[in-house]
Amino acid sequence: MPLTSNGRMRSPRSSSLKIVGHSPSRVEGLDKVTGRARYVDDISIEGMLFGRTIRSSVARGKLRSTRFLGDREGFTIVDHRDIPGHNVVAAIVDDQPCLVESAIEHAEEPILLLAHRDREALLRAHVELDIETATPEFDPLHSKTVFKHVRIEKGDIEAALADAPHVIEGEYRTGAQEQLYIETNGMIAIPEDGGITVIGSLQCPYYVHTALVKLLGFAPERVRVVQAETGGGFGGKEEYPSILAGHAALLALKANRPVKLIYDRLEDMVATTKRHPSIVRHRTGVAKDGTILAMDIEVILDGGAYTTLSPVVLSRGCIHATGAYRCPNVRITGRAVKTNTPPNGAFRGFGAPQTQFAIEVHIDRIARQLGLDPIAVRRKNVLRPGDTTATGQVMGRDCSAKQALETAVKSIPPQRRRKSAAPTDIGVGVALFFHGSGFTGSGEQKLKSRASLELTANGVMVHAGSTEIGQGTRTMLAQIVAEELGWPLARVTVSKIDTQIVPDSGPTVASRTCLIVGGILKRCAQALRLRLAGMTPKAYLGKHGPLVITEHYEKPKEIVWDDETYRGSAYAAYAFGCNVATVRIERETGIVTPLELFAVLDIGKAVNPVLARGQIEGGTLQGVGWAVLEEVRLENGRMKNGQLTNYLIPTMLDSPRIEVAILEHPSKLAPFGAKGVGEAPIDGPAPAIVNAIRSLGYDIRDIPATPERILEAACDSD
Repeated sequence: MPLTSNGRMRSPRSSSLKIVGHSPSRVEGLDKVTGRARYVDDISIEGMLFGRTIRSSVARGKLRSTRFLGDREGFTIVDHRDIPGHNVVAAIVDDQPCLVESAIEHAEEPILLLAHRDREALLRAHVELDIETATPEFDPLHSKTVFKHVRIEKGDIEAALADAPHVIEGEYRTGAQEQLYIETNGMIAIPEDGGITVIGSLQCPYYVHTALVKLLGFAPERVRVVQAETGGGFGGKEEYPSILAGHAALLALKANRPVKLIYDRLEDMVATTKRHPSIVRHRTGVAKDGTILAMDIEVILDGGAYTTLSPVVLSRGCIHATGAYRCPNVRITGRAVKTNTPPNGAFRGFGAPQTQFAIEVHIDRIARQLGLDPIAVRRKNVLRPGDTTATGQVMGRDCSAKQALETAVKSIPPQRRRKSAAPTDIGVGVALFFHGSGFTGSGEQKLKSRASLELTANGVMVHAGSTEIGQGTRTMLAQIVAEELGWPLARVTVSKIDTQIVPDSGPTVASRTCLIVGGILKRCAQALRLRLAGMTPKAYLGKHGPLVITEHYEKPKEIVWDDETYRGSAYAAYAFGCNVATVRIERETGIVTPLELFAVLDIGKAVNPVLARGQIEGGTLQGVGWAVLEEVRLENGRMKNGQLTNYLIPTMLDSPRIEVAILEHPSKLAPFGAKGVGEAPIDGPAPAIVNAIRSLGYDIRDIPATPERILEAACDSD
């Protein structure tokens, strides 16, 4: 940056963006490709022990006793009696024990912890568990325990359904999905200075911090949480690392030595949280021309054995259950229930993919029952600026659902649009969707997120608790700050995630990092620019000394929400998108091959177009896997295909050709208009693929659309 003769820095404010909207290299990219980045299993500490979890093998029962078989020499053994604080995993509801005391509610529930300096000796150790078994409940429809109820009402649903010329019903089911991040869960706990430090693979450092304070009974300043380089999360490292950190900390405190606890792939798959299986029932009143008059929707989510994050997953799922469509009369009832299976939790999209799968497949069924074009039905009902959602939120000028639909439809070859009497094995399907960014309703106000900028001799250091898990957080936040300051990107650095250094910026979830934390940092940069008044950082520090600017989340006046009635503005901004899927079906085998997927997404502003495109491509491919391949198979409440030989995910050979179109309809409530990109891409692929399958005559309403389900649908149609 050029300097004036008096040592002041020029800060021109051009109408054209110089850094935001461009694609500089990732801040941490070089360290990752050269191997300098250190993941948790790369870290070794002198005197370190290795940890292991002993788990239940039954889905429900009562623990009578445990017995360690063999020589105990060199072993550290921890059970619930070694917990100095509260035996809970702190979350929305504190119903999950860190270690079993008596009641067992799911297979894989942790009972004992072991540590030893020799990994092989640790793996050879055998613990005998005496468990009195009880009858488990695996069917969410029969569950008597409800974690969360949601009810959303708009208009007069009963009168509208009674008057509707057509009422079309349907039930749609989605299965669990494993996150399958490239790096499994891992944590190192180090007892030091009368407290505990944990270093791990995680998304939400302050979630872990809160959980450890409650579990250990320590003052907050005695607990330190540091993020190691993290190889993916997708929501699976949102709340679950609190369990792992607690286990490692308990072992470390009892042994008075550092303890590393790393899951292998099998343990990570069978024991950790997954996407909630769902059952969604629709009863829709429509006019003869396809106008939607009323939507009566029931949402049931299988939460597994404990509450975890089921309430927020259900809330988001219900709010998105009508899809990107206007409707004057709506009733949505939802419940998340308990089953004796490992708890389900956050996963990219958390709730919205399940309910938008249902509405998009239902829209196609409505169109076909009325003899209408599914695209024409979507055009007639799509949300437009000024329309209201199910909660009564008024869509702003950035509502771009119609533009996303029209952009996607243009990608369909004319020959695919024309109906042909000749049989074909190639089908095309469309799915429209929207996705709210940030926490629902008053959630952001309750979080009170903070972020800081610290002036350095060469520029500025970003201090925020938002984690880099592969999505590009460090780069994106640095770009926002550099753009607002009018400085080169090289002058902006991002501090490591350490709760002794960074403020609580809230969790790295819900497509909130850019919208919320980026917005806070943009205000920090504005304040810093005013404080500097054109001086260089070095000159300012020499004259005034250290400078740290801290800002916190401020609720926009436009966001008014009632948590009790679910009325008002649920989100500050929405991304809108549309997918077009082309598939081929082998009618003899039932194998579905996705051939092409055109993904249109309006994210307001692509802060870094290359990173945004990568997020869209990755989320799209995850949606493809959920649609046709990924099936969690349970037997007596245990995952029986917890390995990559029989839990199938898309490989390069399975991936369709993915094309991406990024639209930019900026939100006035977002930094530089950017509305968030992380989660929305997974909302559309599954319904688009199933609708493509439907175009070939197969009535698929459950996913994954395995060959068995395809062949059953073929038999049903006969």
